Amino acid sequence: MKFYNIIIKYRFWLSLVAIALAIFVNITSGFWPSFVLYLLGVIGLASHFFIGPLRLIQEPMEKGDMDEVEKILKSVWYPGLLYKPVRSTFYTIKGNLAMMKQDFDSAEIHLKKSSSLGAPMPEAEGANKLQLGMMAMQKGDLKQGESYIRAAIRLGIADKESEAVAYISMCQIFMNKREFRAAREFFRKAKACKPKSKQVIDQIKEVEKYISRMPG
Repeated sequence: MKFYNIIIKYRFWLSLVAIALAIFVNITSGFWPSFVLYLLGVIGLASHFFIGPLRLIQEPMEKGDMDEVEKILKSVWYPGLLYKPVRSTFYTIKGNLAMMKQDFDSAEIHLKKSSSLGAPMPEAEGANKLQLGMMAMQKGDLKQGESYIRAAIRLGIADKESEAVAYISMCQIFMNKREFRAAREFFRKAKACKPKSKQVIDQIKEVEKYISRMPG
């Protein structure tokens, strides 16, 4: 695995070396002896521009080394050339990094790009829509927030923590609209997810105070 990662990391330069050797062999011995080197060089360059180095992101992501993740992303010179599902993942990660820095404008731009490309898995697209919905709510645009979060729920959300966040957000939206029956139903669904993280549990407890005081 480490050897494969090294190949990916230096694939561009190794491909140039392979092509340079192919030209030398072509001049000295003819085309056919150099064919394999040409082929390796072209495949390497094509995979560098069309697939990119995103495979290298997994290890630093698991270690929480966001600086290294950002460095790998910056090594993608032409994101527009990436194969569509890879490009979608690229912009999703860019959006997540921007959110961590609380740069919500950049995060929204990147996540919208990812969403427009579509995700390889519906759950990934659902998570993307949920993030866009949360950002819209932070900006006070509840109508746009509701639209995105409904789309996220429809597409499916992979983990129960995020699903609970989606339902509790919908509950807050409908409380604001004074549609209390719908608000209670979303609150019930949020609790049914049985989230474990303290942040989500605290959010549910805070909303519960208002639920108990709602008319009807």
